[in-house]
Amino acid sequence: MSTNSTSDTERTELHKTIWRIANDLRGSVDGWDFKTYVLGMLFYRFISENLTRYINEQQRATGDADFDYVSFHDADAELGREATVNEKGFYILPSQLFANVRKHARNDDNLNETLSRVFAAIEGSANGQDSEDDFKGLFDDLDVNSSKLGPTVAKRNEKLVKLLEAIGDLPLSGAGGNFTENANDLFGDAYEYLMQMYASTAGKSGGEFFTPQEVSELLARIAVVGKKEVNKVYDPACGSGSLLLKFAKVLGRDNVRQGFYGQEVNLTTFNLCRINMFLHDVNFEKFNIAHGDTLTDPAHWDEEPFEAIVSNPPYSIKWDGDANPLLINDPRFAPAGVLAPKSKADLAFTMHILSWLAVNGTAAIVEFPGVLYRSGAEQKIRQYLVDNNYVDAVIQLPPDLFFGTTIATCIIVLKKSKRDNATLFIDASNEFSRVGNKNKMLPQHQQRILDAFTARENVDHFAALVDNSVIAENAYNIAVSSYVAQEDTRVAVDITALNAEIARIVQRQHELRTAIDAIVADLEGGNA
Repeated sequence: MSTNSTSDTERTELHKTIWRIANDLRGSVDGWDFKTYVLGMLFYRFISENLTRYINEQQRATGDADFDYVSFHDADAELGREATVNEKGFYILPSQLFANVRKHARNDDNLNETLSRVFAAIEGSANGQDSEDDFKGLFDDLDVNSSKLGPTVAKRNEKLVKLLEAIGDLPLSGAGGNFTENANDLFGDAYEYLMQMYASTAGKSGGEFFTPQEVSELLARIAVVGKKEVNKVYDPACGSGSLLLKFAKVLGRDNVRQGFYGQEVNLTTFNLCRINMFLHDVNFEKFNIAHGDTLTDPAHWDEEPFEAIVSNPPYSIKWDGDANPLLINDPRFAPAGVLAPKSKADLAFTMHILSWLAVNGTAAIVEFPGVLYRSGAEQKIRQYLVDNNYVDAVIQLPPDLFFGTTIATCIIVLKKSKRDNATLFIDASNEFSRVGNKNKMLPQHQQRILDAFTARENVDHFAALVDNSVIAENAYNIAVSSYVAQEDTRVAVDITALNAEIARIVQRQHELRTAIDAIVADLEGGNA
C-alpha cells in the first residue's frame, strides 16, 4: 500500500475499525468461517464502486458533467452492457450496486434473496465472455442462506444488514466518498489486513493459506533481482494470492507484462485469490488463476515458461507419488529418475516449479527444512538439482514467522542459468525482531539478505559460497548449518580472575562459619 497516499495513522485507524467490525459481526460464528462473508461483501462493494467510477468517467468525458451511474435507470443502463463487459469483464445494473442494495436493505424482508440474485447476475454477466472463468463461482462461499448467519431468515437478514452497513461505513473510497486511485490501495490493504487477522487467530487452519507479507516481499524481490520487468509471474500453490501480488508492489503492476498466474486446490481459497486480484485492481485479462491439484492435474501446460516464480507450498503433504504409474514418466518429474515420497510432496512441487521456470528465470520457494537433508528419494532429487547446477541459493529463515507453526523454514532459490558452479548459503536465522507474539523480518533484515544474495560472497557466520563438488561429497546435504558456521557468542572467561574470586568466596565462607560457631557457643554458654 502506498504510504504517500495514506498516512500510517489513517491506516492504523482503518485496521482498528476493521478489527472491531469483523469481531462484532461474526457473533458466535468462527472467525475463519466468517471471513468469506466479510471479504465477499468487501469485494461486492469494491467492484460496485470501481464500475461506477469507470462508467461515470466515460459519461462525463462526453460532456455530461452531472452523470451518476448510481442514480441511473436499469433499462437505460442495459444499453451500455456489452461495451462495459468487453472492457471490465462484468456488469452490474444500477439497482444491484452495493450502495443501492444497502440503502434499501433494512426494509427488504427478502434481502437474502435479493443478494443471491445480485451475485448470480454479476457472475452471469461474464458468461460467454473472456472473463467467464475469472467470475464463475466467485460468490459461492458467500452463502446468504447459511444457518451460520442465524437460525431463521429474519435473523440471517438482520446479520446481512449489519454486514452491508459495516462494510459500507469503512472509509475506503477517499474524500467525499469518491472512488479514486487511492481507493485501490485502501481496498487492497483492507483485504490483506483481514486475511492476516483471520490467519493469526485461526492457528494452523489459517496459516496454511497465508504467507506473512514480509516473507512474500522477500521472495518477490529475490525472484526479480536485477530486473525492472518480467514476462509473467507464477505460483503453483497460490493460496489467497499474496505472494503473486507482491510483484505488483515490487515491480509495479504494468511491469508484469503478461500478468499473474497461479493454481490453488482449495476452492474457498481459490475464490479468495481471484477476489484479491480484483481488489488490487488487476483486471481480468491480467490474471489466470486455476482451481485444481497442481501436482496431478496442472494448469498452464501450454504457457511459455515463467520468468519469476514464487511459492510457499503446503509442507510435507501426501500425494500420489509412485502409486500413480503415470507420474514417473511425467516430464516434470522424470528427469530426477525418482518421485518424491508419497508422504512428503515438498520436492514434487520443487520439480514442478523447475519445469515451469524460464531459462532466464528465478524461482524462490519456501521449504520445510527436512527437504534439505532427508535421505532416500529426496536425497536423489537433491542430487539431480545440485549436479545440474539448478540450486542457486539456500536461505535459512528465522523461526516463528508463520501463523500456525513456530518452525524455522528456509528458501530454496532455483535458476537454470548461473554464472558459477556453486551454491550460496545464507544463515538469516537471526534476522528478525519480536513483534507481538510472532517474529517479523523488518526491512533492514530483508535488505541484509538481499545484499548477501546479490553479492554472492562469503561473509563470516552469515553467508558461504560453496562449490557443488563439496556438496556432493557431503551426500547432497544442503542444510545451511552444514556450511555456515555459527558465531561463538560465549563470553571469554579469565581463569586466573575466576580462581581468585572463588578463593575469596571460600575464605569469606570460612570466616562466616567461624563467626556463626562463636555465636552458637555463646548462646549455649548462656543457656547453661
